[in-house]
Amino acid sequence: MLTELRVRDFAIIDALNVEFLPGLNAITGETGAGKSILLDAISLLLGDRAEAGQVRAGCERAHIEGVFTLDEQRSPQVDGVLAENGLENEDPRQIILAREVRANGRALCRVNGRAVSQTVLRQLGELLIDAHGQSEHLSLLRVREHVNLLDTYAGCWDLRKAAAEKVAALRETRRDIDDITAHARERARRVDMLKFQLEEIRAARLKPNEEAALSEEHLRLANAEALAEHADAAYTALYESSRESPAALDQIAQAARALAALIRYDKQFEDYGRQLNDATAVIEDVARSIRDYREAIEFNPQRLRTVESRLEAIKKLKRKYGESIPVVLAFAEQAEAELAQIENSDERLAALRQQERAQAAELTGLALSLSRKRAQAAAQLAAEVEAELQDLRMGGARFAVGFGYETGEGGLDLPPAELERMTALRGGATVSGPVRFDATGLDRIEFLIAPNLGEGFKPLVKVASGGETARLMLAIQTVLSRSASTPTLIFDEIDQGIGGRVGTVVGTKLWGLSRGHQVLCVTHLPQLAAFGAAHLRVEKITRDNRTATSIRSLNRRERVEEIAQMLGTTGKTGEQGAEQLLREAERVMKSE
Repeated sequence: MLTELRVRDFAIIDALNVEFLPGLNAITGETGAGKSILLDAISLLLGDRAEAGQVRAGCERAHIEGVFTLDEQRSPQVDGVLAENGLENEDPRQIILAREVRANGRALCRVNGRAVSQTVLRQLGELLIDAHGQSEHLSLLRVREHVNLLDTYAGCWDLRKAAAEKVAALRETRRDIDDITAHARERARRVDMLKFQLEEIRAARLKPNEEAALSEEHLRLANAEALAEHADAAYTALYESSRESPAALDQIAQAARALAALIRYDKQFEDYGRQLNDATAVIEDVARSIRDYREAIEFNPQRLRTVESRLEAIKKLKRKYGESIPVVLAFAEQAEAELAQIENSDERLAALRQQERAQAAELTGLALSLSRKRAQAAAQLAAEVEAELQDLRMGGARFAVGFGYETGEGGLDLPPAELERMTALRGGATVSGPVRFDATGLDRIEFLIAPNLGEGFKPLVKVASGGETARLMLAIQTVLSRSASTPTLIFDEIDQGIGGRVGTVVGTKLWGLSRGHQVLCVTHLPQLAAFGAAHLRVEKITRDNRTATSIRSLNRRERVEEIAQMLGTTGKTGEQGAEQLLREAERVMKSE
């Protein structure tokens, strides 16, 4: 519920803090005192369009803030919007909506101190407050809400949720079917491409480490002459002696002999002698290895061309399919898997068709159960609403729930008996062929009204005036009061065109409604105001040579004075009349 409203520099309001109580809050005041401005501020808080002219003259900005307290029966939709947008409050029982309008026309929206879009603010606002009167927040004037109101009354939400889940599953299956059937030509082209790519990669018979080995071989083949020349030079220097250039091995052997002679006289050189002998053995091994390598060097231009051709083929595949042979082979595996999936699409399509039929059959059963339950509840709702309207001085008005159906491709095939039932619900307009559906089911619900005797039913949103709409909503909400609904209801102009006797009836109904909701009611009827758990008076005051609107909660004595003024009587007689109205309201509330 709305527990506190703070308004700064809005229209003719300079600074206003209002605390609202649970139950019925009656708001009164003379015409022009600013009651409509107060409701405009609330409407702006709920996401209405902001205008620069709403800022109080001479001020830079207007600020409106509302504090809402939620109970344990809070709407899961509220929690969903908060979670989706990361707007949870530290105190999960409290939500703070704020709106700021600047003199240049720019407006800011905040929820729990965080900036949000106007759309998010409106989403939350519609879940927290339902304003009945001229406001666009009136749920009765949003046709899409009519099915929700009916389902609340009929207790259909569990069944509707199950149907919505089946709708989502069926739509997903149909999307998969469309993906297979709608792109047959593209799939054929894709198959040809995949087959070509796979054949090209398979024909190459790639091996994971092949490229490195080929590169090394290519380096040797391309430089065979230089390799042979260097090997010859190394072998000659180590092993082959000439008069001009003795081999390293011969020189080390000569040094070893000299050192052996030295050792005979001085034993300290024995280790060096052994090291020279070891060096001689190493050099002999190196020389033999170089000789073998030299003899193995192949001058093979044909093999060189083969290796170069193979490396070029690998390079071409890498340009097309990946930066290395393992990546190319992985590409081939993926292409093979995709090709298998496409080539098995006929089997997949057959399985999806069967799944579609099973899901459609399940959905048909749920949707028909939902539709029949709505039809049963609709007649009872109409009767109860009409009974309430009689009490609200709209006895000649008739109320009905209109059922509409759309047929066409993609709908559900229903039994003939069900089509006949829908034809009857539709007022005799034939329903034939597959019936289309959405997450709410098969029915297109709209509330209808015949405001006066002799008139036919017409859409409520096109017929009802502001006062009639408020009373209609009061009648419907009275019927729905035992079901969960928007926590705060605002009624404006509900007393338009009714007198004192009916005002007592309206007051009784509003009080009854306030036992399950917080109700804010702007009224000129003293009989209605007497039922308020809180009575707030709006009035104009002059402060610093400027007019401003103020609002304050009235105590018992002040309520008597206010209601006496509303009765149009003064003095003791007026006070006695006001006291009588208050006592009568208290008696009714105690007896209910």
